Amino acid sequence: MTHLKLKEVCEKFAVEGEFHSFEQIKSGNINQTYLVNYIRDGIKKPYIIQQVNTYVFKNPEQVMNNIAAVTEHIRKKIKETGISAKRYVLHYLHTTEGKSYWYDSENKFWRGYRFIDESVTYDASDDLNVMEQAGIGFGRFQKYLADFDASVLYESIPDFHNTEKRFDRLFRVASEDPMNRAKDVKKELDYLESHRELSLSLCNMLKNGELPLRVTHNDTKINNVIFDKATNQSLAVIDLDTVMPGLCAYDFGDAIRFGANDTIEDDPDLSNINLNLEKFEAYTKGFIGTIRDSLTKKELETMYLGAYVMTVELVARFMTDYLEGDVYFKLNYPEHNLIRTRAQDALARDMENKLDKMSNIVSRYY
Repeated sequence: MTHLKLKEVCEKFAVEGEFHSFEQIKSGNINQTYLVNYIRDGIKKPYIIQQVNTYVFKNPEQVMNNIAAVTEHIRKKIKETGISAKRYVLHYLHTTEGKSYWYDSENKFWRGYRFIDESVTYDASDDLNVMEQAGIGFGRFQKYLADFDASVLYESIPDFHNTEKRFDRLFRVASEDPMNRAKDVKKELDYLESHRELSLSLCNMLKNGELPLRVTHNDTKINNVIFDKATNQSLAVIDLDTVMPGLCAYDFGDAIRFGANDTIEDDPDLSNINLNLEKFEAYTKGFIGTIRDSLTKKELETMYLGAYVMTVELVARFMTDYLEGDVYFKLNYPEHNLIRTRAQDALARDMENKLDKMSNIVSRYY
């Protein structure tokens, strides 16, 4: 059935050639993603086909409008430099009606884009050059969009990084405890309650007008950067569903949370969890070095806080989903959200102990 469905989707997007093979890509937590191979003129042509999660993205057509506007802006910026944009920005497929999406008979929402030739992604890496290049990739993404009017973008997930609302919802759900699970996360709940002021620091600075809203990616995991297979240079940024107005520190912080941890974000062995300051510095060098001339002094001075804030926010998100009965994130096993909660809690505590060192490293590059 998956083979037939993917073939049907590709036909709707006028993919030429003969269907050859497919594999599911399991690194994402939200959408169903497939690498689909076609044969045309004897050559294998790969495409990325996705079924978008419309429980998460309530208005997927608006999401695609955001993506179209942002990718076209980036494409123009790249062309202004005199180089081809083919490998440096995503090219989405279009139906014969000219749409970048298609609804199937079950009202499921599909889209696709061309796979960038001779490229690779990493779920994680201990290579400091890869970390620096990831920083350059996301920094370049924001730099290209520095003059893009963020106010015209649709907010694909309202209050996505509104830490205050994430906390308020968590504690409301914990008090209601619909699944009788609050007892499992008491330690983590107590930590967030006692660190509320630090956790809401960026949110409060935004409300006070101390930090500007920018176009941000909002899901800056290292596996959302495509690298050249031969050189490991960063090429393009992918997974643009959550592109919307936000704080630059959010993008910086989420990349650190995911990429500078010495282990995976859902490691059940908490002794493995450690914010690696060498990885932190490598990413900082690439990101701040690329974007610093486009940022305010206050943004640069508070950038390091993004890592801690994004980590505790994800603690709150995983914990809320666990308490509500696992309705948002994809699970690999029944206790997955509980393990995620505890792992991110351990990382936040480690970051708290390293905030001064993180601040000093960031200041070194601006």
